[in-house]
Amino acid sequence: MAWYSRILGLDNPKIQKKQTFKRSYSGANTGRLFADFVTSSTSADAEIKDNIRILRDRARELARNDSYISRYLNLMVSNVIGKQGIRVSSKARLDDPVNNGKLDIKANQVIESAWKEWGKVGNCTTNGRLSFLDCQKIFIESLCRDGEVLIRKIKSKDYSFGFQIQFLEADHLDETKNGFEKSTGNRIKMGVEVNKYDKPVAYHLFKEHPYDRTYMGNIEHIRVPADEIIHAYLPQRAEQTRGISLVATAMANVKMLNGYLEAEIVAARVGASKQGFFISPDGDGYVGDGEFEDTFNPTMNAQAGVFEQLPAGMDFKAFDPTHPTSAFESFTTSVLRSIASGLNISYHSLSNDLTSVNYSSIRQGALEDRSMYQIYQQFVIDHFIDPIFKSWLDSALDWQKINLPDEKFDKFSRSVNYIPRSFAWIDPLKEMQANVIGLQNGTLTYSDISAAAGRDTEELFEQHQKEIELAKQYDIELAYQPFGQKLPVEAKIHGGDDDE
Repeated sequence: MAWYSRILGLDNPKIQKKQTFKRSYSGANTGRLFADFVTSSTSADAEIKDNIRILRDRARELARNDSYISRYLNLMVSNVIGKQGIRVSSKARLDDPVNNGKLDIKANQVIESAWKEWGKVGNCTTNGRLSFLDCQKIFIESLCRDGEVLIRKIKSKDYSFGFQIQFLEADHLDETKNGFEKSTGNRIKMGVEVNKYDKPVAYHLFKEHPYDRTYMGNIEHIRVPADEIIHAYLPQRAEQTRGISLVATAMANVKMLNGYLEAEIVAARVGASKQGFFISPDGDGYVGDGEFEDTFNPTMNAQAGVFEQLPAGMDFKAFDPTHPTSAFESFTTSVLRSIASGLNISYHSLSNDLTSVNYSSIRQGALEDRSMYQIYQQFVIDHFIDPIFKSWLDSALDWQKINLPDEKFDKFSRSVNYIPRSFAWIDPLKEMQANVIGLQNGTLTYSDISAAAGRDTEELFEQHQKEIELAKQYDIELAYQPFGQKLPVEAKIHGGDDDE
């Protein structure tokens, strides 16, 4: 023990006992400054159960009437899905002794052709109104707006490919249905029936939309096995049973910003009208729309660019509010940055404001957005495209809707690539030069580059080969030769006056 400890008495056991220590984490402090830091230790489902409906309804209201939330949803649809959607590329290989390992071109063409046909309007959904591209767009928009997506898989021999899907709004899943299923003893949490391992085994759905005012009659429940339902949501906690709108974190700020913008617009409109008040020289009373009337009535119809002379002795007090204020732009920008952060998207993308960006900043923002979009692309593939494709393939093979052997389902279902949309280069020349260097030093492959461009490598090579053969057929030397020819080749096109 140091000498100063003995002098101060710090080595005394009684004093040592009385010593107190501060909390290890400042965020756990309790005091005056943290009095309004209200927390709870409730489960994820307990937090969701009482709030899921109102958050979903408010998100839909904002989607209908708020321009920023509408833009956010449009950005998610256009960047995650794109104009062509997520494509399916079959890559089944032959397993016979002679051609073992080679692509089964015939089978792959049959599968891809049948899949494209099934995805047309009238074939893939029970209502016959949607294409599969439309379904992908509805999936991502419902996920972001409502927080969850419900899809029912229906198999029937009467369908053209033996399989169709039915989109159901999240309202069909009754969040008030909780307790135990008598027949199975399973627990029901917000309409989802789970076993002892918390795995969904069935869904308790409203037979009709519970809030459809056009539907008259009793609202009935139906129990649908879990293998017939796709219930997709982004869980934020491990034991979460239902999904929450992705707009929830930004919802309060969006609402407040709307109120502020409305007030500023109204104030600016009033200020632009250049209104004012007449002051009577005799002190006469109020003249207006109220109960009081007086002989003093100097009303005047104001017109733009017209100035009139006031009566003798009368004064005029102008009402000229200055709106919007000088802080309007900086304040709204700050709030929009907060909203963009809550939506996990860059400010310039959400606001469509490119006034203060340069190449470096917009590239950084675009790359961060791109990474986020790619996460959602993979989610759509894992939770929607892949299970739908496998269910469709199983039905099509089972009922011989496509001419392939049923026993090959495992091989065909595993041998498939999903190709999402690509993203445009910010600086095409620099990006392509970087790809060339990556190929040369071995850090990139053709598959990496073609996947980034939303292409399949085999399809790309095949298309190049077709064009080379087509050019030879017409005796045309291509201006550029891919894959090995570093410098451009002078094009030689035969025909015309120069050949005479």
